[in-house]
Amino acid sequence: MYRDGIKVVDCTIRDGGLINDHAFDQRFVRAIYQALTLAGVDYMEIGYKNSKGLFSSKDYGLWKFCDDEVISAAIDGIESKTKISVMVDIGRVNLDDIKPADQSPVDMIRVASYVKDIDKAIKMTNHFVDKGYETTINIMAISRDQGRELDEALAQIEQESRIRALYAVDSFGSLYQESVETLIKKFKSIVKTKEIGFHGHNNQQLAFSNTIESIIHNANYLDATIYGIGRAAGNCPLELLIGFLKNPKFDIRPILEVISKEFIPLRSQIEWGYIIPYAISGMLNDHPRAAMALRNSENKENYREFYDSLINLEAGS
Repeated sequence: MYRDGIKVVDCTIRDGGLINDHAFDQRFVRAIYQALTLAGVDYMEIGYKNSKGLFSSKDYGLWKFCDDEVISAAIDGIESKTKISVMVDIGRVNLDDIKPADQSPVDMIRVASYVKDIDKAIKMTNHFVDKGYETTINIMAISRDQGRELDEALAQIEQESRIRALYAVDSFGSLYQESVETLIKKFKSIVKTKEIGFHGHNNQQLAFSNTIESIIHNANYLDATIYGIGRAAGNCPLELLIGFLKNPKFDIRPILEVISKEFIPLRSQIEWGYIIPYAISGMLNDHPRAAMALRNSENKENYREFYDSLINLEAGS
């Protein structure tokens, strides 16, 4: 599908960092940036801007904090139109640490927020706009927040925020195409002056198809990761999305090359992608933390027991 307004945001390092404590080395990040540049991808989300007062640099890698100097070193000397994005979580960033955009290699700051914190997200993004950044609000766990509170949050975003785009985030990989259609239509019916985006997780192998569904209903900001890397079941694979879009500005070949050179070896070191416990958590609209804990245990393949434990937990709650 070809549409001029579509922007592709690669989250490989940011979402992939959730499975290795953001410990990718500079060489790897530079290789990803080079591949995205050659492929014509619009944005690279390179990590989180978290406060070092809340998280120890001994426990996490560079991309948990995304110091401007570290980002600059990773992309220095590469001629590129691919913009740099970072993500912030409410309550985990010191706003005073964020330099004005003209003093930073970062182009866009995305704020992850739950519906209950939308007022805080609006305040933060407007602050970043004042500093010269493009901004988005990414509404997390959207599969659990689809009632009146969501409608009120969307109206507040439309009236008070100055964001570039608003994202629906399928954090648990539990949405089906019909739900994506309903959500995107709802977003667009209320939020008329911002772009709409979609971020899918692949618990039920639906991240790609759900992203296509969002495109059909005119979502223009699309998240993906190389080889689907990301927390637990991972995300919509970038290579599939580029293949679908049929946009001449994208070139899939550099992505295929970097998969061969970097991601095939990486798969032998860390685990991500469609695995039954993640599918179960997606079916039940649950956070994958219990499934992730199972995969780190001696009983990692006890799928039926895991399913029963979640069902019993829900029955007792």
